[in-house]
Amino acid sequence: MPIEMPRRKEEDRSIAGRFEMRRRLPGPALDGIVSDICGYRETASGHFRNVEYASLTVPLVISFAEPFAIGLGKAPGDSDRFASFAAGLFAGHVVIESFGAACCVQINFTPLGARRFFRLPMSELTDSMVVLDDVLGAEGMALREQLGNAPDWTSRFALAEAFVIARLASAAETPLEIAWAYDCIIASGGRTRIASIAERLGWSRKHLAGKFTDATGIGPKTLSRIVRFNRALGLSRRQSADWADIAAYCGYADQAHLVREFRDLAGETPTALAAGNISSRRWNGLRPQ
Repeated sequence: MPIEMPRRKEEDRSIAGRFEMRRRLPGPALDGIVSDICGYRETASGHFRNVEYASLTVPLVISFAEPFAIGLGKAPGDSDRFASFAAGLFAGHVVIESFGAACCVQINFTPLGARRFFRLPMSELTDSMVVLDDVLGAEGMALREQLGNAPDWTSRFALAEAFVIARLASAAETPLEIAWAYDCIIASGGRTRIASIAERLGWSRKHLAGKFTDATGIGPKTLSRIVRFNRALGLSRRQSADWADIAAYCGYADQAHLVREFRDLAGETPTALAAGNISSRRWNGLRPQ
């Protein structure tokens, strides 16, 4: 029986003769859980290379064709081939290569949403790609078959969204303390003091870090760095980049501190990223340049 779901907003960013890409924003049931769902298919032979920077997205990639070559902080080697997998948070740049025959659906989770969906400590995914069978077992393999047999992207998106909603129905809720601490960091743009969060909760910083690592895969300090970096990058793309002002506004000690963080988290200089030479993680990886 076909799955009937309300029609969601979809975007098309395809380039004729090169690749087909669709993106759907999920419905209200997945607010705070999934940021978007993407479909990607290459339509031209060749060697495509994409570099991504640190983000707070946990992608689940379900592939029906050739694998991607993925290197964390480096160019991928012969052993770095991944087809269907989940990828945890990584505080650095990621190099993704494909070879003209990729086709997949990608579900982009928030860190707290991923913790609920996968039902695993997110530290088990940190700095790594974990194959579909290991994170979702037979359920994941059945979903892969359904998506591969679906007639179009709209049908695939509906299947993916329904699968996530069904799995969340029996998932544990995020602890209120962790949800509050996470929201504090996001709302402050990564500027709030971790010690003050721990104090408000009545926790030690060590206890907070342990709970955070379970829930997101990284500690609150690293999460703050990634939030601050993405905020600075966003500001630079919306106006003429005055890096000293951006550094001060985002809470960096000085401009040199900002430059070091950009190199650590993106593998590039602020100027190169602001110019758009490195692709955004908005589409999270599966985009040839």
